Amino acid sequence: VQLQASGGGLVQAGGFLRLSCAASGRIMSNSPVGWFRQAPGKEREFVATINGNGYMIYYADSVKGRFTISRDNAANTIYLQMNNLSPEDTAIYYCAAQFPGNVVASRQISDYVYWGQGTQVTVSS
Repeated sequence: VQLQASGGGLVQAGGFLRLSCAASGRIMSNSPVGWFRQAPGKEREFVATINGNGYMIYYADSVKGRFTISRDNAANTIYLQMNNLSPEDTAIYYCAAQFPGNVVASRQISDYVYWGQGTQVTVSS
């Protein structure tokens, strides 16, 4: 069971990035997958989540309208499109998955049992 996040980088305020999370097959087709982030000196926080069939999606208020989560089960990949980035979005972004078979996508960090290694997103002003 593995998750591999990629796509982070340095971008100017107002710019965009697309993060990808490559997941093993067992996770990909049956598990809700979420994105979380952790800024320096702060606790890890929820960003967005999507359930297995893609019909249940939730966002943190801070990213609603700017970020879009999606998944391609055939490609075993979950995406986070991030637009209109601000310096407040600077953090390490992690993808994580719940147990396979869970039908409800959760906003709670404690519900996620598989974690990727994180990818750094830095937004300059």
